Amino acid sequence: MLTLQWEQMNNEEDNQRRSKAKTIPMSKKLLKVIGKTNAEFKLIGEGDKILVGLSGGKDSLSLIHAMKHIQRHAPFRFEFEACTVKYGMPDEHYEFLTKHCEEYEIKHTVYDTNIFDVSQDTIRENSSFCSYFSRMRRGALYSFAEEHGFNKLALGHHFDDTVESFFMNMFYNGSMRALAPIYKTSRGVHLIRPLIQVRERQLRDFATENNLQIIGDEACPAMMKDVKMPHARASTKTWLAEIEEKNKDAFKMFKASFKHIHDDTFLDPERWDRDDI
Repeated sequence: MLTLQWEQMNNEEDNQRRSKAKTIPMSKKLLKVIGKTNAEFKLIGEGDKILVGLSGGKDSLSLIHAMKHIQRHAPFRFEFEACTVKYGMPDEHYEFLTKHCEEYEIKHTVYDTNIFDVSQDTIRENSSFCSYFSRMRRGALYSFAEEHGFNKLALGHHFDDTVESFFMNMFYNGSMRALAPIYKTSRGVHLIRPLIQVRERQLRDFATENNLQIIGDEACPAMMKDVKMPHARASTKTWLAEIEEKNKDAFKMFKASFKHIHDDTFLDPERWDRDDI
C-alpha cells in the first residue's frame, strides 16, 4: 500500500514537472500529424531512451521541440537527448545550439569526431560526397547511442524527403525505395522518423514563426572541398514543385500511394502472392 502511494506521488510530481516545462508553441495541425504518425507506426513508447540527431537545421530543431511536446502530453514516459556531431572542421561552433537546448531544458551533447580529417584520404577530388558525410554522421550517432544506452535514434526527415528519395532511387538507382518511419538497424538501434508525414513547409513555417536561428548548408563539410555540388536532389525537388503547382493534391496522392502498394503488379516475381505459376 505504501509502495503504491509512493508511486502515485512520484507520478503526480512527474506530471507537474512535465506540464511546467518550457516549450515553443507548435500548431495543432502539426502536432496532430506527428501524434498520428506515432500512433500509426508505434515510434515512441513507454520507457524509451531516444537520441535525437540535432544538426541545427529547421528539421532537427523542429524535431526536438516536437519531442518536447510529446513528452509533455503523452500518457507514457520516455526520455530523449539531443546530439550534434562535430566533424572536426576549422571554426566549427555549436554554442548557440547548446544555449538553445539549455533554455528549453533539453540535454544536449556536441560529439567530437575526426570525420573531416578521415575524409581527406577517403574522398576523391571532384566527386560528389554529401551522402558520404551523411553516412559518417549517422554512424557517429549510432556509436554515441550505443555508448550511452539509447535504444532509438530519431532523425528529422519529413514527407518531402521521402518523396524525393523515392523518385531519386527510381531515376538514378533503378529501385523503388523510400524512407521507413521505423526500422531496426544492424547495430541493434531502432531508427525512427517522427516527422515523416509532415510537409517541409510546415517545418519552415514553424522555424520562421518562432524566429529560430538555424544552420544552413554552410555547415556542411562539402563546402570546404573542391567537389561537385549534388544536383539530383535539387533537380528532383524542383520537378516535384512543378508537379504540385499543376496538381495541388499531388503530395496527398503520393502519401496515399505509399500506403496502397500492389506488389503483384510489378515485374518482380519474388513479390507476387500467386499459386497459379
